[in-house]
Amino acid sequence: MSGAALAVLIVLGPLLLAGGFVLGRRTARPARTSDVGTPVEHATFETLHTASLAAPPLRAGLTEESARKAARRLRSLLGTDALCLTDREQVLVWDGLGEHHGKHVMDHVRAPLDSGRDTAFASGCGDLDCPLRWAVAAPLTVDHRVLGTLVAYAPRESAVLARAAGEVARWVSVQLELAELDRSRTRLIEAEIKALRAQISPHFIFNSLAAIASFVRTDPERARELLLEFADFTRYSFRRHGDFTTLADELHSIDQYLALVRARFGERLSVTLQVAPEVLPVAMPFLCLQPLVENAVKHGLEGAVTRSRITISALDAGAEAEVVIEDDGVGMEPDRLRRILRGEGGASTGIGLLNVDERLRQVYGDEYGLVIETGVDAGTKITVRIPKYRAGVHGT
Repeated sequence: MSGAALAVLIVLGPLLLAGGFVLGRRTARPARTSDVGTPVEHATFETLHTASLAAPPLRAGLTEESARKAARRLRSLLGTDALCLTDREQVLVWDGLGEHHGKHVMDHVRAPLDSGRDTAFASGCGDLDCPLRWAVAAPLTVDHRVLGTLVAYAPRESAVLARAAGEVARWVSVQLELAELDRSRTRLIEAEIKALRAQISPHFIFNSLAAIASFVRTDPERARELLLEFADFTRYSFRRHGDFTTLADELHSIDQYLALVRARFGERLSVTLQVAPEVLPVAMPFLCLQPLVENAVKHGLEGAVTRSRITISALDAGAEAEVVIEDDGVGMEPDRLRRILRGEGGASTGIGLLNVDERLRQVYGDEYGLVIETGVDAGTKITVRIPKYRAGVHGT
């Protein structure tokens, strides 16, 4: 059996088992003609469809809101009379009959919360009209930590329901693990942005302030303008909200950065910008272009005797915006570039390039990594392709 087929069975197995339990309940009724095939095919389709509706809320983690949105779908998966979800402290939601049982649930689920194992128990209900006489509690685990339980209630003891509830609880646990991965990915992006912020060279800050100070007496108005540029640039770079921005805001920050650089190097640095207005609203990862421009400035002026020229273009490319940053500086050996993009360039070499390349691939996919053309004494050209629309990517 191939790895892909095995993966499909691992993911779908618990749901199909639950579907089998539901099928057993439903095929006891008289058969009827269905447009979706046999009773088995019909039950499988309903199981997968119900699971697809239950999954999105669970990807937000185990909360009262996500539990409330998912509970009815999960009860439908099991075909049981009542179902509740708990965290380690309280009942998050009750769905179905016998809601009065909710006040005693936490007493019954202490064992699975502590042991991480399924537990069956009698409901102990004194209400003769209540049909809920038996229940099974299955733990919800993420990375070997029990976060809560899924509890299914029924009129009588059922080994099939016990097995099905356990498998559905494991499927829910997979969704919660995916939610944790999403949060980890967000934390990783935030950490990478912090790394980029930390990389803003203290030398750049010192040199910018020194350049501003040099104009205080000779050209006070220029000094004032540069000080405002410096304040806006640092405010943008260290902003605390949002993983994404717009191409317009990113280019505006780059323009402020270049104003400070030109104040220091004067005519040694020539910059040309070419921007298509229609791509300015395109959303992109925050602080994604500035490290590339800083790289161009560094290598463009490194060892330059006369002038260095940097060209920045942001053009419309159909479904994408294409940003190209090119310098005529010293360039580098392609092998050295490959080592940098593999993270082998050393603690202070190419951090910005590697960081931006990884973030683009995380957000858009591997086909959207940096395209870099360079050679010794041949300058460097970096191309960034940004989809005009991608779900979950919104400028702030």
